[in-house]
Amino acid sequence: MADLFDSYDPAGFFDEMFAASGQPRPHYRRLSERFVRMSGVSELLDRQTLADQTFLRRGVTFTVYSDDRGTEKIFPFDLIPRIIPPAEWQHLERGLKQRMLALNAFLADIYGPQRILKEKLVPSELVHTSKHFRPEMVGTPVPRKLYVHINGVDLIRDPQGVYRVLEDNLRTPSGVSYVLENRQVMKRVFPNLIRDYGVRPVETYPSDLLATLLHLAPDGVADPTVVLLTPGVYNSAYFEHSFLARQMGIEIVEGSDLVVENDRVYMRRVHGLSPVHVIYRRIDDDFLDPTVFRRDSLLGVPGLVGAFRKGNVALCNPIGTGVADDKAMYPYVPSMIRFYLSEEPILPNVETFLSSEAKDRGYILEHLPHLVVKSVNEAGGYGMLVGPHSTKEQIEEFRRKIVAQPRNFIAQPTIGLSRCPSLCDGQISPRHVDLRPYVLNGETVRIVPGGLTRVALRKGSLVVNSSQGGGSKDTWVLAESAATEAAQTQPAVTEQLLV
Repeated sequence: MADLFDSYDPAGFFDEMFAASGQPRPHYRRLSERFVRMSGVSELLDRQTLADQTFLRRGVTFTVYSDDRGTEKIFPFDLIPRIIPPAEWQHLERGLKQRMLALNAFLADIYGPQRILKEKLVPSELVHTSKHFRPEMVGTPVPRKLYVHINGVDLIRDPQGVYRVLEDNLRTPSGVSYVLENRQVMKRVFPNLIRDYGVRPVETYPSDLLATLLHLAPDGVADPTVVLLTPGVYNSAYFEHSFLARQMGIEIVEGSDLVVENDRVYMRRVHGLSPVHVIYRRIDDDFLDPTVFRRDSLLGVPGLVGAFRKGNVALCNPIGTGVADDKAMYPYVPSMIRFYLSEEPILPNVETFLSSEAKDRGYILEHLPHLVVKSVNEAGGYGMLVGPHSTKEQIEEFRRKIVAQPRNFIAQPTIGLSRCPSLCDGQISPRHVDLRPYVLNGETVRIVPGGLTRVALRKGSLVVNSSQGGGSKDTWVLAESAATEAAQTQPAVTEQLLV
């Protein structure tokens, strides 16, 4: 192991693979033993090359709009997996389900009786000034009383090893296709290891998602038609849109493929119009219906909101869910859990300061060089300042923005995210990671074991987003019985490259 990990140093951060003593954690021992038997870093590089070629052949891509050298990119992948033992995963599952139930209750409340606003546990002004609050939806019933169906929850691990929620993604959370593709690639690169480790499968996600969508169909429809609505091939997540539609066996459509007649949605086909009952939409609210939201939208379907209001079509996620993942709403989620569920939060938040609050704003402006500042309406690592890694000019630019529009920013301490070994520049080095599990809310709350482990491949970077130079790892959640076996240093079968 000296060949591969001789220079490995977590540098004071919590390390997913190694304990403070430098010894592999119990659930990583079998992996470390497998690496010991490798013929140096060259074998690992050969397997990384195989992984990269597999992604290329499978067409696993994403789009970076700001890159003028070409938009289509092969998704960066690191083949050293992130491994989660059963007890850890069970804790995460409980916390994620609790959070989903509370967020659903919050959305039902603010588009209904608004009890939490009347109790002043969440400021009314914060809700009503949110870009994603849709007053048009107040009093509008939604199928099965479910106001959110999918949440991609970003989790981090702090220097003490405590899992914390960094943010919720309720509108059109992306990335799950890479969870599924990563697993297929790992089965090709390390077929025996992944089998012997007892890793829980992730392949059920498309069927779980389809079951969630079918659960939303209007009553009395014997054989509901589900479609995936995409902005088109130039969208950054189009690979995922087409991948999920194919995996679920449903049609992928653009706005021009759909038409609304008599408050019912139809799909244009060669033989005529065919009814549509459930739409898994990957288009933001603003572009869904030009008769209600943005008049200049060419992506949506005129009349769609009317059909939704009449209960003739279900939308996943429903209109207006984005108010709950407004970053300025995030600090109040623990209060939502206590208010609606009468429980204490299982997964803690990260300490957060709201620049809309005068006291918090003063603290933020005074400590900008030490904080992470985020725009409440941005995603993908955009609109963000990482104070310790920023220039004086960048800090002053954000200072002006905060003073001009305080409602639009929050700030958090700079947290040393946990690290995991990654293959970078021909050697194994520690890189910061986070985790995005995908929570489905249908007839029951379902969570596929694992999620998208994103890794900041740039040395020292805390930004894991693929658009900012990040990549991903396969996430292995171990079965209960497998965890005990994985802790033992039993020799495993030597694998052959599947070329």
